[in-house]
Amino acid sequence: MNPLILLTLGATLLACLLVVLGAHAYAAGRAQRAALIERLTASGAPEPLGRRRRFRGVDRRLRRTRPGRRIEVKLATTGLDLTPGEFLVYMLMSVAGVWLVSAALLAPFFGPVAGLIGLWAGNAFLNWQRTRRTERFINQLPELARILANATQAGLALRTAIGMAAEELEAPAGEELGRVADRLAVGHSIEESLGELTERLPSRELVVLVSTLVLSARAGGALVGSLRNLTVTLEQRKETRREIRTQLSQVTVTAYLVPAIGLGSLLLVDMMMPGALDRMTGAFIGQTAVIIALGLFTLGFILIRRLSKIEV
Repeated sequence: MNPLILLTLGATLLACLLVVLGAHAYAAGRAQRAALIERLTASGAPEPLGRRRRFRGVDRRLRRTRPGRRIEVKLATTGLDLTPGEFLVYMLMSVAGVWLVSAALLAPFFGPVAGLIGLWAGNAFLNWQRTRRTERFINQLPELARILANATQAGLALRTAIGMAAEELEAPAGEELGRVADRLAVGHSIEESLGELTERLPSRELVVLVSTLVLSARAGGALVGSLRNLTVTLEQRKETRREIRTQLSQVTVTAYLVPAIGLGSLLLVDMMMPGALDRMTGAFIGQTAVIIALGLFTLGFILIRRLSKIEV
């Protein structure tokens, strides 16, 4: 046989062998990487007993993206026991359900509109959960300041006092202070640990408390007296916020009634004149009128919420 042919066959077999070995090494590397990510995820976020995480593949891919990391940060501040992948899948399922229901009850034109509203509602739900958790944390601040004052008056260090407060207080203050205590235990500074707390739960009351603790830890001073005075101030602000919330409850209900009236009017028109919405949204003028009406209802909701928002 021609030596050139033998050389070509040998080179071809060697190339095939290298391809097979390379594919095997690539597959083994991907398997090791997936196992490593699984172990790190499990060690970084331990699952509660009886709680099995779903959609792990979606969660791993989502965490690598910027929107996924943003969702992860928001979920961490809301206290919800959900991974970014679970939240995304549940939200998409809800959007699909709202899309189908709206298209069936109203008209096919309202399906995409309801889907967009559903996407906005998912983000609004996270913001609402974060605000709600922040409000609960603010209501616990007077008790937190009292515990820290008593602990420091008894001669305990600030790090120890924070750990004690984390054990005595209920969620969300107990959980958040537990995170601060864990970071302090591994060598992080008080300023850095408490600074991350104010980023997770932004509020003026918490900023004042953290500033008092950081300044006392850095420059010294009468920490007990400052915490006592701060406790009284926080109690007064708590009562003021409660009174304002009670007085503005009617305005808040009105803000949610405005879009509800719009939806109710559409359902009423469709019940009185079956097929009217299909005929209305079948033309460009009707679609434009519906979009303008939805925009006006949304604008009214936003304006009422802005006018009823009072910073204390």
